[in-house]
This record gives sequence, structure tokens and C-alpha cells, in this order.
Amino acid sequence: MDKSNTTSTDTKDTQKAFDPYAPHKIKWWGWPLLLLLIIGTVYIYRTNHSNNAPSPSTPWAEGNIQRAEGNIFGTIYHITYQSPTCLQAGIDSTLNSIDMSLSPFNPKSVITAINEGTSTQVDSMLQDVFRLAQQISAQTDGAFDITVAPLVNLWGFGFKNSDKVTQAAVDSIMPLVGMDKVRLQEGNIVKDNPHTMLDCSAIAKGYGVDAVGLYLETQGIKNYMVEIGGEIRLRGYNPKGKLWHIGINTPVDDPTCTNNEIQQVLAATQISMATSGNYRNFYEKDGKKYAHTIDPRTGQPVQHNILSSTVLTQDCATADAYATAFMVLGLDEAKRVLSQHKELMAYFIYSDANGNMAVWYTDSMRQLLAED
Repeated sequence: MDKSNTTSTDTKDTQKAFDPYAPHKIKWWGWPLLLLLIIGTVYIYRTNHSNNAPSPSTPWAEGNIQRAEGNIFGTIYHITYQSPTCLQAGIDSTLNSIDMSLSPFNPKSVITAINEGTSTQVDSMLQDVFRLAQQISAQTDGAFDITVAPLVNLWGFGFKNSDKVTQAAVDSIMPLVGMDKVRLQEGNIVKDNPHTMLDCSAIAKGYGVDAVGLYLETQGIKNYMVEIGGEIRLRGYNPKGKLWHIGINTPVDDPTCTNNEIQQVLAATQISMATSGNYRNFYEKDGKKYAHTIDPRTGQPVQHNILSSTVLTQDCATADAYATAFMVLGLDEAKRVLSQHKELMAYFIYSDANGNMAVWYTDSMRQLLAED
């Protein structure tokens, strides 16, 4: 509007009061009111955005509670989501596509062809996982390594072959192990040694959890929990309209995996969680407990005191990989890495100097600890 053509019988000061471009003088009593409004706005914003949580929800209608479960990656999955329709077919399709890419136990998978040397080509999923593995390997000084499989096979599950393992046998395998021994070039895996093998088991479950979660989100689902073999992705609220409650298991000497004692319950949303460590199959040496973990950098079993490593962050694949890396690094080195990555929350159950179980967690975890 051309203000030069406007006419008014008001005074000059009155015109300014209604001019949106004119500076306004705040009366002395207006400053406390303005300050109160600013404080109130900041409080409301922080309250609504704490923990990245969505606004409070109401309980789901009975007809909108959907559950899916089945077997994948050699373990069981459980999924709960709010939807008026069943999405089982889409969930299964998503999981099967990942199995066809990342499972070393699937004779037709992409990774099997690479390990057997019948192909070097990788699909988009294996490319994603490989790049993430490279990144986390670099950030953990090589503690996370998807080429460690030959060493794990040498020592055997639970170190059952430990009496037969010699240093010479370890030395013969070490040239095959290391993220620097394999590269991704123009959609192909290039190995320094054709006998190097990829095993994404320490990240595939987390990646699968994320994939299913993203699929649900493409279907408009806002409230869900995806769990595959203990790796979890949470979004929105549970069927009661409250925060999701998830448990961290207590490490116990239980090779049968029948004990489900809970060490800590977390109340959370908008986050993913992964737990690593053969915490139901640890061993004792000189009165101390150790998890069955191989250090890919040395080829030897680690003798650090972490029995259970739980990591929380936005995506489950990252949480999965870091949880494994921390088992290799041990408590002190894990703390050092965590100090450089504030986006990660961690909860460690470890064996103290007296052989007793103890707990350490990041300050950021405190807000998630539930009383029941």
C-alpha cells in the first residue's frame, strides 16, 4: 500500500502506533510482562520437545492394535503397531529382502555370493551396512569389524575350541581380518585376499529393525515398536498411550537362555536400542567374569570386564554396531569413545575388581530409567 496517498485526521504519533514498520516504545510495565511471556514460551517448548517425544497420546482403539511375529536372521521378531489394517505381508517382504542381502546363512544372499567369490556386486542394503561399518570401525579404532568371522570360527562358540587354538593358527588368519583389507568401489566389493569374508551379524539385526520401522512409517504408522532378537526401535506411544517400557536383561550364567531376569527397565520413545555381549554365556578366570568376545585387532579373546553393553541412539543399526564395539573396547575405552559421541546413550553391566556385577551408564540415560 502506498502510504503517501493515505489520509487521516490522527496525529503523527497516532499514525506511528498503527504503522507495522514503525518502532514501538514499550512502557515500563511491559518489560516484566514480555519477560514472563518469553519464559513461558521456552518452558512450553522444552516440555513438548523433551526426549524428542511426541505430544501425549490416548490409548489405542482395540481394532487398531496390530502385532506381528516370526523368525528371521536365526532369531525371533516381535512387532507392535497402531493401524486399522494388518501389514504383515509388507513386514515379511521387508525382512526377506534384507535376508536375501545380508544373511551369511542364506545360500542365495548377496553376501554369500561375495564370500564364496561368485560375485563382487553389492545391492543398496549391503552398501549401506558396509559404509556404516567402515565409519564405526574408524571411530572405535577397529574394535568393530565385519571381517572377524574367521577368528570367531577358529575359537568356536563360547571358546569351545580354545584348548586347540595356537598362536600360529591365529597368525595365519589375521591377514584376512581388517576393514582395511576390503573396499567398496563402484558398487563392488574388492578384497585384498579372496578368502576374506564379510559377516554383518553384529549390525544386520539393527539394520532390519530400522528397515521395518521405516516401512511402517511409509504406511503412515506413528506408534510402533519393532524388536528383532533384542534389538529395538521405538516410535510414538504404546497401546496404553504411554511411553514404551523395555528391559535390559541381567547377565547370568545361563547358556540355555531361559532366564529373563530384568536388570533395568527403560521408559522411552523416539529412540532405538541394541544390546551386545554373550552375557548368558560368560566365563570366569582368576575369579573374574568375562564375556566371550574376540578382539579383531589381535585375534585373541578380550579380557575386559563388560558383560552386557546396551547402546541407545536414533537408528538401531548404529546402536547395534557400537554395542558390539564396546564389548571389545572395555569399560575405560568405551567411556572415552562415548565422551566424543554425545548422540549415544549407553548402559554397561560389568564385573568389578571383586568379581561382583556393577553398573555404569551415561548421564543422558538417567532420564530413561524407570522405577518398574
